[in-house]
Amino acid sequence: MDLAAINAVVVGAGKSGLAAARLLAAQGARVVLNDKKTELAQGTQAPASVTLSLGGHPSALFEAADLIVLSPGVPVLPEVQAARARGAKVWAEIELASRFIAAPILGITGSNGKSTVTTLVGQMAEIDAPAFVGGNLGDALTLAVDTAAASSGRVIAELSSFQLDDIEDFRCDVAACLNVTADHLDRHGTFAAYAAAKGRIFANQRATDHAVVPAGDELCLSLARVGAGEIHTFGPGGEVAVVDGFITDAANGLRFPVADLLIRGLHNQANACAAALIARLAEIPRAAIESVLASFAGLPHRMALVRELDGVRYYDDSKATNVGAAVAALDGLADLEGKVVLLAGGVDKGGSYAPLRDRLDRVGRALVLIGEGAALLRTAFEGTELPLHDAQSMDEAVMLARRLARPGDAVLLAPACASFDMFQGYAHRGDVFASAVNALSGGPK
Repeated sequence: MDLAAINAVVVGAGKSGLAAARLLAAQGARVVLNDKKTELAQGTQAPASVTLSLGGHPSALFEAADLIVLSPGVPVLPEVQAARARGAKVWAEIELASRFIAAPILGITGSNGKSTVTTLVGQMAEIDAPAFVGGNLGDALTLAVDTAAASSGRVIAELSSFQLDDIEDFRCDVAACLNVTADHLDRHGTFAAYAAAKGRIFANQRATDHAVVPAGDELCLSLARVGAGEIHTFGPGGEVAVVDGFITDAANGLRFPVADLLIRGLHNQANACAAALIARLAEIPRAAIESVLASFAGLPHRMALVRELDGVRYYDDSKATNVGAAVAALDGLADLEGKVVLLAGGVDKGGSYAPLRDRLDRVGRALVLIGEGAALLRTAFEGTELPLHDAQSMDEAVMLARRLARPGDAVLLAPACASFDMFQGYAHRGDVFASAVNALSGGPK
């Protein structure tokens, strides 16, 4: 699509939207940047050539659009749907960006673990050649345009279901779907629709491309088969797997001791295997893979140990915003001497809490409920012998958890819900939890 002189509307005036608007304007498009908010974030400014339309989504604006570019997280808008039905192009921001990237794109999606794997692969790639890491994590993909990574290196992109929903020709040289568990059903409506959105990461792959999925995961395998990429697997029985205590890849001779990983838990062993496989398929040297596996200490708010007090460890996994992630966090504490006091709740995302109940029935000491979703969680746990407690604030939740925990236990913030009822985001929620934990005094409870 020739972008010169077209009427383009960019929806969402955050970092991604501003980057997309600048790129479109540079290509000669007539650009309107639209947002329901009434002003741009403090310290940000749109290019002089970009028209601002703030405070709502006027129908006339979309009726005149040839191209609509959606920032990540923009909800389904009837004005956009009507424009699409009329024949206007509707692209995710990643679709726009990909048309200006010549270098290989390594795309990573999944319900859980994608930020960790994206960061691991990004750090591995940086050792070997120019690399850009972004997408749903960090910088917008359009910011990769005109960088050395986009022309002569590699672009590593974390991709959400929202972004993949609106691609057209976007293609990954290496595409990975790490897992699919119920999430964002409030947006997609059904699990099948959500899974199909994840699977679009493979849709445009060619026979020379690579598709990466967990070994034995029939859902992910079926999604990968939608495209023409060669399928590769990780995890037990896969090309890269933990064998006798080593992350092993026979194709490049990798044999890395699991004991040397700084990130803990079975889910992070799987993440490390996935990253090693993606890196090998992208022709990143084994030495770079080994170096990052040995040095990567994890991302903030992902099973981060905040402190140990009175024999109890306090973990911040605020990024566990769905049930699958919360279950994985509990599984990551499999070597715990005691049990887990779980802090959970927030904005419900439409999935079942049954897997969480099943796991907590076995490993839980107590469940402390917070936020808007507390009532739904309490209903889901009706009849369980697990003690349930309500808290009106994070400070109260942490103090309750301290009283409930015993030496050898862990207090785990893994909310299984979104954060926007009480907090600005999962990072803010994790920071408030860490502050409350660090404010606890030693001595008797």
